[in-house]
Parts: sequence; structure tokens; C-alpha cells
Amino acid sequence: MNPQHLRLAALISAAMFLASALQARAAADNLVIRTMGPVSYVCGGVADDERQALAAKEKDFNMGILFTQGANGEFLSDVAVRLVRDEQEVASFRAAGPRCLIRAPEGSYNIEASYKGQPKSIKVSTGTRNAQLRW
Repeated sequence: MNPQHLRLAALISAAMFLASALQARAAADNLVIRTMGPVSYVCGGVADDERQALAAKEKDFNMGILFTQGANGEFLSDVAVRLVRDEQEVASFRAAGPRCLIRAPEGSYNIEASYKGQPKSIKVSTGTRNAQLRW
């Protein structure tokens, strides 16, 4: 193979590697941890790089929920979420992606969610990382 072609191929490979590393870094940076009272949360996970970034953060949270719709489990975002404990709202937010990680004081919570005006809820305890609400 021509040395110029080899150099060009090496440059293209290096550029692709750098672009994928920067994209993964950008996805992690876009996942902002927000805090409301005693509760912290982060939502995302539409793209593969966001799902990987969320998976890396999972150990820092004690609850997780996935929002989907339909028989095929299509991912949802823009879900209105309320976290309720002992009939008191402890946090409310709009999920920017289908997967939300939540860090809250130990206990049981109702996650009340609404998508396009249709409410759903699920009771979860801290330590539950794979809860799911499906519309």
C-alpha cells in the first residue's frame, strides 16, 4: 500500500477515535445532576452514549426508573415526575430522557408520573434501580 494512503488511513482512524471520545464526554457532561431538597436526580438515556454515561453514574444513586410506551418499549422523555413520601411531595421534575437515576433518603416512595396527560404510578424503595412505568 502507498505510504500516503497509510498516513491518510491513520489520520482518519485517529480522527474517528477522537470524535467518539469527545462525543462520549459530551454525553456525560450533558447529564446534569439536579437537586431538589433532599433528592438528587439525573435523567437521559435516549442515545447509546447517554445510556453508557448513566450506567457509569448508577452507583451514586439508590433508585432508578425507566419510562416507556407501547408493546416494543419505546423510550419516552418529557415525562412529568413527582416523588412522594408519606403523602408529601419531596421532588418534582420533568424527565429529559427515558431513564432517571434518583438519590433520596432511605425509605419507600411513590413515583407519580404523567405523560401526555395520562398518569401512572409505582411504589419503590431505595435500592430499587430497575423500576419501569409503561404507557
